[in-house]
Parts: sequence; structure tokens; C-alpha cells
Amino acid sequence: MITDYQNGYLTLVHLSNIELYYTPTNFISAKELFLKDDEFHHAINVMRNSVGKILYVTNGRGVIYETKIIKIKKNELAAEFINKNVYENKGKNLTFCIPLLKNPDRLKFAVEKCVELGITNFILFHSKYSVKKRINLENLHKTALSAMKQSLRAFIVEIISSSFNEIFNRSGKKIIFEQNSDKLFDGKISFDKQTYFLFGPEGGFDEEEIKSVKSEDQYKLAANRLRSETAIVKCASLLNL
Repeated sequence: MITDYQNGYLTLVHLSNIELYYTPTNFISAKELFLKDDEFHHAINVMRNSVGKILYVTNGRGVIYETKIIKIKKNELAAEFINKNVYENKGKNLTFCIPLLKNPDRLKFAVEKCVELGITNFILFHSKYSVKKRINLENLHKTALSAMKQSLRAFIVEIISSSFNEIFNRSGKKIIFEQNSDKLFDGKISFDKQTYFLFGPEGGFDEEEIKSVKSEDQYKLAANRLRSETAIVKCASLLNL
């Protein structure tokens, strides 16, 4: 078995024409893996794969396996390993802290595009001016999983909910985006440090919330005002993961 360590653009070229599937590590043994449930349905009933066909499957922990189907049962398939690619999660220490937006489709859009751009950690938070509503985390996880596979990423996404104050109880650097800042964010940060990026809701941050972050860690993302979801996606693209 060959292990190929790659990252970035060359990796995407190498696997540019594949259909990627996901299976958790408990469905993986030393020589083979299994696809079940929705992934099995898509591979067999939608994509019409059969015994002997090649499948690419990620464990969501940085590995994409090249496999060959060796057995198909009613609700699962078994595939043996041919090769594997192991990837580094460059953004493992970065967390995007996203406010609850009024329009759930815009929140879904922001998460989807950030996953495609390599963000793997999200905190959905309440601040003074954010919308006080419940969010369907299960649906967001499904959106993130689909975006991971579509963009040929190999890391399952973590999405949790929290409050603004709880984020500050976590150790690590906090960066806040505030339109009135005189500093433009260029994406140049240390990827080795735990860093939390805080984006404001439609109503913006409260003055006390802004003051909770040191002035040198306050930035704007453009000269003009951006919608919350636009600012979130622009930041992800500037990080160049």
C-alpha cells in the first residue's frame, strides 16, 4: 500500500474527477472498509457501482482511500484497499465563530462555502444583536458533509453552539471583524496557534463585545460594508487553506 502525502492544489488535481464517499472509522478494518446507509445507497442505487468498481472513500480524519468493491449485500458493501492519500489539516487550529443569522439559508450558505475552502471548526453563537432562535445542527452537519465530499476534502467538520462569552473562556487568540476598524485583514496568521474568528450578526456587535477583543486584533474585511455571510466566506478565502 502506497501512502501519498499531499496538500493544496496538487491534491485537488490528482483527485479531480472522482466521486468521494464517507465512512466512519468503525466501518474500517486493516484491509477493507464498508459503506452503509445513505453512502451505500448513493454508491449503488444512484451511481450504479458494482463489484470490481473503484470507489474513493474518506474516513473524515485526513485519509482518502482508493478501494475496489469486493462484495455487495442488501444494505452495505465491502471494498478492499488499493491505495491511500493522507492529508494535513492546515486549519485544524482555526475556528469560525458565526452568529445566528435571520435567514437560515444564508447560514447554510456560509458554512457550505467555508467547508469547501477548508474550514473544519465552527461555533454558532448568540451575541446581543444576534437572532435568538434555535438552529438545526443536524441539517448543518449534513450540509457540511456534502460540501466536504463535493470539494474532495478529507476532514469531518465540527459544528457546536455557544454564547459570545463562552467563546472567550476558551484559550486561544480572538480576532473580531468590525467595520470601523482601520486595519484590513489580509489572511496572514500563524496556523500553529488556536485562533477564533468572530463575525458580527446583521445588527453588528455591541460596543462592549468589541471592547472584549484587543484593538490590535480588530479588523475589517473590506472598505465597504459586507453582509455577514459574505464577510465569513471572504475571510475563509483569504486564509488560503
